[in-house]
Order: sequence, then C-alpha cells, then structure tokens
Amino acid sequence: MSRRRRATLLAALSITGIHAFLGPVLFAQTADPPTSRPSGISGYMEVHFTNPDEGDAVFDFRRFVLLFTHRFSERIRFISELEVEHAVVEGLEEKGEVELEQAYLDFMIDRRFNIRAGQLLVPVGLINERHEPPVFHGVQRPFVDTFIIPTTWFDAGVGAFGQFGHGWRYRVYAMAPLTATEISAEEGLAESPQQGSRAIVRHFASTGRLEYVGIRRLALGTSFWTGKSATDSARLNPRVTIAEADGRGRVGRIDLRGQYAHVFIQDAGELNRLLQVSRGTNPNVASQMLGAYLEAAHPVLFFPSAPEVVGFVRYERFDTQYRMPAGFVPIQQFQRSAWVFGVSYYPDPDVAVKIDYTVERNASSAIKAPRSLNVGLGWWF
Repeated sequence: MSRRRRATLLAALSITGIHAFLGPVLFAQTADPPTSRPSGISGYMEVHFTNPDEGDAVFDFRRFVLLFTHRFSERIRFISELEVEHAVVEGLEEKGEVELEQAYLDFMIDRRFNIRAGQLLVPVGLINERHEPPVFHGVQRPFVDTFIIPTTWFDAGVGAFGQFGHGWRYRVYAMAPLTATEISAEEGLAESPQQGSRAIVRHFASTGRLEYVGIRRLALGTSFWTGKSATDSARLNPRVTIAEADGRGRVGRIDLRGQYAHVFIQDAGELNRLLQVSRGTNPNVASQMLGAYLEAAHPVLFFPSAPEVVGFVRYERFDTQYRMPAGFVPIQQFQRSAWVFGVSYYPDPDVAVKIDYTVERNASSAIKAPRSLNVGLGWWF
C-alpha cells in the first residue's frame, strides 16, 4: 500500500473510530432546540508602530481576529478563530492575509480524556496557544516564538486532551507535517507550516504538551513536535523535531518567564542540495536551531489605586544556524540575540498600551543588526 493511501486510510479510520467509540456517549443525546444553543463571539486586535534606526517607520494594523464558539450540547463544542493580517488582503502575502487559525470540535468525555479534531493550534511553547496582546510583554511576539517556534502555528489534526492528578494537564495530537522546502537560514521555521491548506501528508506528525500548574504562582511546561516533513521529492522527507521547555512564575511583585526550544532537522544536507538544484542558490538550512529567552517584569507605580504600569526586560537568543550539516558553514548574521526593554500600560485588564526598544545583535562583524522603537495597542474581549 502506498504512503498516500496509508495516510488517507489512517485519517479515515481516525474519524470512523471517533464515531464508533464516542457514539454511545455523544450522539445518543437529545438535541437542544436551535433557539437554546448558546453561541458566542470574542476577539483580539493589535496595532503596531515600528520606527527602526535605519529605514522607514511603519504603521500597521497588524491583526484583526474574531473568535466564534458554539455549544451543541454539554459534550460537544465548537471553537474557531478567523484572522485578518495587515488590514488589506491583496495579491502577495506582504499585502495581508486571511487565516483560519482554529476551527475544531471538542468531544467532552471525562476530565482525564477528551477528543479534539479540526484546525488546531500546535501545543508547543508559551505563546502559540495564548498569543493575545494583553498576555505578553513587548509589541512584537518574542523572536524565539517567531523563528524557532513559528507562532501562530496551526494545522489540521486530531488528538486528545485532559487533566489528571493535582494540577497536571496534557494535549497530544496527530497533525499535518511541516513543509521542509520552506525552512530557511534567515527565518528558520517561520514559513514552514502548511496551515491546513491542501496540506501534503505523506507521514503524520505528532505533537504534545504537558503542564504542571499545581503550585500557586508557578506554571511549568514541556512540549514536543516530530514528523517527517514534505518536500518536492517523494524520496526526501526530512524529519523535523522540536524539544521545548518553559516556565512562568511570580516572586513577590516580580513576574518571571523563560523558554528553551531546540530544533533538529534530519537530512539537512540533502535538503540543501535539493533546494540548490531547484532554486539555483544554496539555502544553507541548519541541522539544528536553538532559541531561548528569559524575561523579568515589575510594576513601576506603587501608590494606591495606581493604574497598572509594568516595566520589563527580556533577553533572547535565536540562532537559526546553530549546527550545520557536513559541508556547510553558518551564516553569522543569522546567529542572533536581542535585548528588549519596555513598558506595558493596562488601563483595563483586557487592554494593553505597549512601548519597547529592541536591540538585536548578531555574530557577523560586517553586517549591523537592527534596532527599533516600537509602540503598540492591543485589546481582547
């Protein structure tokens, strides 16, 4: 049986198995009358102003996102997220995009085990599943969650989620794989997700996350992704694996968070040679990429009834040329780090006004790393 037929059969058996296994639990219920079925709408938006030390300043309505939910019954719920980027959708991606980031059904069975299927957010890292502007500091998302973990990362999939013990939570999914031909030396994995759009599935990828939230003011997590990624050649399907760990906590009035992510790309040398033949240039894809950051935040106003104003500092390392396959050397300008200094003002817990100054660095002595002043306004409801 061909790989494509096996993948199709696995997907069909997954859906059939859900129906057979859950049918007596979920589908034998008396349907709610249409007028009593609760639906909801929410969303988030963010506007950015970026003023680099060199080049033009840019004003951008970065994201306009609406979330639609519906509860069919106590055991079946629907969640979706539709996003417009850069305000106008016209022609090339740089002119804007419309993305269906989430559209899935939850089949609620038990606290410890439930089924989720549809267009899913990949459960890797701190930001990818919770990326609304008021929940993170800085105008832009962290560099690690852009080039190493390609936030916002979503694709078609099916899996399970639940809670167990005291404070343990998990999610584990089978999903469409990455596109290896979209991995690059400069942007890492940023453009490699297939996003549920006619995704090529020669092999399913697997991903999961385990969290512990049983201690007050502390949350710890670890996650993974592994799967053979698609290329233009059926004979080459490089496995991409991500191992990640993160933590959030509060000590007194200081909020701390940190994250570490390590990417392994199998057969990176063969991938480079394939792309060099097809494109005429060497893409210089690394065999390993590395990302990590530490962030500390503290309120800056102390008098009673003061509005919440939080100062923060974040150090990041995001090296998309960390280890190279035999015969290839790293491009030093993509061995990068950054300091981000800023303030977040919350006139309401769901509204954030942000300002930061970002200082990037790289290992190249010839190419200057950029710096920028950034101002943002974000809200959710």
